[in-house]
Amino acid sequence: MPAWNTIWDTELLGNTVADWTLALLAFLVTFTVLPLLRGWIKSRRRRWAVAQRTQPVAIELAALLVERTSRLFLLAVAVYFAVTQLTLPHRAERAIEIATVFVFWFQVGRWAMAAVRFAVDRRRQRAAIADAALAGSIEIIVFVAGVVVWTLALLLALDELGVEVKPLLAGLGIGGIAVALALQAVLGDLLASVSIALDKPFTVGDALVIEDFNGTVEYIGVKSTRLRSISGEQIIMSNSEVLKCRLRNYGRLRERRSAFAFTLMYDTPTAVLRAIPEAVRAIVQAQPHTRFDRCHLMSFAPTGLAYEVVYFVLVPDFRTYADLQQTINIAILERFRELGVQFATPPLRPRPTYVAPDRRAAAVLGPSGPRDTLPRSGGEQVGDEP
Repeated sequence: MPAWNTIWDTELLGNTVADWTLALLAFLVTFTVLPLLRGWIKSRRRRWAVAQRTQPVAIELAALLVERTSRLFLLAVAVYFAVTQLTLPHRAERAIEIATVFVFWFQVGRWAMAAVRFAVDRRRQRAAIADAALAGSIEIIVFVAGVVVWTLALLLALDELGVEVKPLLAGLGIGGIAVALALQAVLGDLLASVSIALDKPFTVGDALVIEDFNGTVEYIGVKSTRLRSISGEQIIMSNSEVLKCRLRNYGRLRERRSAFAFTLMYDTPTAVLRAIPEAVRAIVQAQPHTRFDRCHLMSFAPTGLAYEVVYFVLVPDFRTYADLQQTINIAILERFRELGVQFATPPLRPRPTYVAPDRRAAAVLGPSGPRDTLPRSGGEQVGDEP
């Protein structure tokens, strides 16, 4: 027994063997129990996901934060508990303290970012099964939140270590002004991306017409928005330029308005003219996803009697609209042939002609006109206007 007491009381690097043993036990227990607890909670979350069980928000968030805990943080916690059992030199304690503080705030940043993503996902699930607007702006929201979170984590870590943060903030403010002046375009695009994320003028998958460009939104980034053109190429536009333009968002189209006209001959009987609106109404209403609006004899055109038809397609898909328009046009042609109606066609304009002078006649023309010796032309040359 005295031998054991002697061993326990033996000093090693300023600490007894008993202190080193307690420190080792604290390290092993902490670095073993915490990872096992994290793994158990992680497996429980997977079971909830497979079984599609909905848990209270607090429980889900707590389980997510535990799962997002890094092994580096668990190692720092184990080292911290072990160091509390020892007496170390000031430099060693200071180095461990600095490393522990930075690891702690790094883990706090990870937890904060995980909470941001959790909140965004919850918002998207409450809004709709597939909220395209939120899906398109999620990266922008996460980027801005990341800048704020990691900046605060760094400042709080420095403040906890005794660094004067106020002079640092003043210096960063002056430097930030210089950086902002140098990076006006980049910061303008960044603020424009935040505006797109908050206001949601368009989302991924929307069909846009921006000035002379026509395409579908593929990606909304921090600096640029990318469209896939109808001809296949990718169009990349800065976010600030997109917001400056007037754009048409066909992705928000609820229904399509179709208006077309046709012209009939003036000798069409009046009884047939009165029957045409009802005939067109029946044709349009017989088609699915349509709402008939009107059909009227609008004007007496130079070529004939001008009718105007307006109806709505209740499905925004353009292919459906084109198929319905084709079906209605063919049905109108068939019905008008049954009624003996003829469409008016504009009269053919005569082709302009010119008469080319005979070269031999041009050679003997005098200042007072052709002379008696003018040879007769072999014929007029007629052709198209050049």
